[in-house]
Amino acid sequence: MLDKLKTIEEHFISLENKLGDPHIIKDQQQWQKLTREHASLQETVERYRQLQQTEQELHEARLMLQEKPEEEMVLFLKDEIATLTAYKEKLEEELKGLLLPRDPNDEKDVIMELRAGAGGEEAAMFAADLLRMYLRFAERKSWTAEILSSHATDIGGYKEVIFSIKGRGAYSMLKYERGVHRVQRIPSTESGGRIHTSTATVAVLPEAEEVELEINLQDLRIDTFCSTGPGGQSVNTTQSAVRITHLPTGTVVSCQDEKSQLKNRDKAMRVLRARLLAGMIAEQQQEQADERRSQVGTGDRSERIRTYNTPQNRVSDHRIGLTLHKLEQILGGELEEILEPLIAHERAAQLGQETA
Repeated sequence: MLDKLKTIEEHFISLENKLGDPHIIKDQQQWQKLTREHASLQETVERYRQLQQTEQELHEARLMLQEKPEEEMVLFLKDEIATLTAYKEKLEEELKGLLLPRDPNDEKDVIMELRAGAGGEEAAMFAADLLRMYLRFAERKSWTAEILSSHATDIGGYKEVIFSIKGRGAYSMLKYERGVHRVQRIPSTESGGRIHTSTATVAVLPEAEEVELEINLQDLRIDTFCSTGPGGQSVNTTQSAVRITHLPTGTVVSCQDEKSQLKNRDKAMRVLRARLLAGMIAEQQQEQADERRSQVGTGDRSERIRTYNTPQNRVSDHRIGLTLHKLEQILGGELEEILEPLIAHERAAQLGQETA
């Protein structure tokens, strides 16, 4: 492990030198790529350096103990050695986790797609609740969120909403949100006080950069149309809405939120690029050809990863058997208490495979 850590530190120092090179600074795409790689290694290098410092302090404390100092100093040194040994073991465990193979997309920004599932209008309202939850989480992390496309209902829900979140490590955390989310609550329209069950689907796609995925314009069919709002009414009379069809895969993306056709086209291309990258990743992993569909399933109530139960103020993540009685806080964007155990669970499973 130490040899590998030394190699990583040497590469980290090399990256620091390159980032100060005026020629690389002029090439913004190359500079940004190296910056992300440097950032991804920073925590590992910091822990390695802390380990080196701790080992040095341990060595010095043991040498001092061998010199047979006064009894009071002996007690102090023994306490110091015990503390440093425990800290050294903690750092070694953390480094084992940091050295595990990483998802190459972890440092990417994300595009998230929320869709109302089973439950009609109540499902659309739940999709709106999830959107607010993710936007507030992004705000807590000082990330930047942007709505790319939305199809609202008459009473404030969403049949579909697509948005991006930009920030360091966004995909590494939010990828655990993909799947079917279920809510159990009494809708405001329910006069009999009965609890309804509804679902919404969440897809999380790493956002692809233009240099990663080249799209041939001849493979695209681009149509324009007038944008519409809730209930289907016309929002404007200009053909600002854009629909892009990727002919080789049949992937269709539309965007109508902006008044500018050019802006709608740019947003639609971002979503298209992310969906195509997701398909490529799925093929590489030998999973289903359409990775986006595998994430969200059919939206049926049985295909759930998490349940939000309003009467009991309870949120349950079914993948790791985690239950929290903090519904309001979690819907308010405090997702760390769910995401951190999921990350720890995955790392523990990886460590088990490494040592098996």
